Amino acid sequence: MTEDQIFFLNRLALRAGEEILKIYAEPFEVENKVDGSPVTKADAAAEEIILAGLAEKFPDIPVVAEEAVEAGTLPSAGARYFLVDPLDGTKEFLKKNGEFTVNIALIENGRPVFGVVSAPALDEIYWGGQIEGNGSAETKAFKGTIRDGGITDIAPISVRTPPVGGISVLASRSHLSEETSALISRLSVAEQVNVGSSLKLCWVAAGRADFYPRLAPTMQWDIAAGDAIVRAAGGAVVLAETGEDFVYRVPENARKDDLRNPYFLATGCRTLLRDVAPAA
Repeated sequence: MTEDQIFFLNRLALRAGEEILKIYAEPFEVENKVDGSPVTKADAAAEEIILAGLAEKFPDIPVVAEEAVEAGTLPSAGARYFLVDPLDGTKEFLKKNGEFTVNIALIENGRPVFGVVSAPALDEIYWGGQIEGNGSAETKAFKGTIRDGGITDIAPISVRTPPVGGISVLASRSHLSEETSALISRLSVAEQVNVGSSLKLCWVAAGRADFYPRLAPTMQWDIAAGDAIVRAAGGAVVLAETGEDFVYRVPENARKDDLRNPYFLATGCRTLLRDVAPAA
């Protein structure tokens, strides 16, 4: 990604977030998808902004977006495509706790090479991946503050060395499974924080926590942008069962269920994975 492209994607996430906050501040209706998960007009409005922007700037790159897939539109993606979750954490949106995000990721050959995650209600934005400049490419991750429609206080982020006295573990606020709780109970944990959406991945990347196990269902668009940021910050997102790096694929003639993720572990330190027995 060039600096110009990154600026565009970050601005696109901000614009989607601004539209979400307009709806967030007013009464709105909630509907249920086929799988029972909630959806609001904020999801659709944010996705419309993102899809229009990506079509303008990157017309040759397919986009796999949550609400479009829900409506039956899943393009043939190939090796390079965008993954979009216009409003990750709809349950947190409904609870009005601010822990929801806008996620945009670029996938190349199964790897998330760039991602931006905006948390508009918290005024936080994270991004990271392969950044081109001066004839070379570097892998970096950043955090910024959303202020007056722009981004200020930009600073590089990186994962941290786990504290000696016990690790900080993140878990889903609304989707904490028994399997995840059982895994956490086997670790030396000083702190467990339950938080919504892809913020968990961003907090691992920023060194606010050490470990995020997810032994419960997710979709590719839920985690791809955060995964890119974790990797760019020096961490890893791996399959819980094998410890191998997570790989993204959209099979030919795919359906929504083909984009469902296996269980995974996100960490700032791979040595932590030695303490985790393979998950069933």
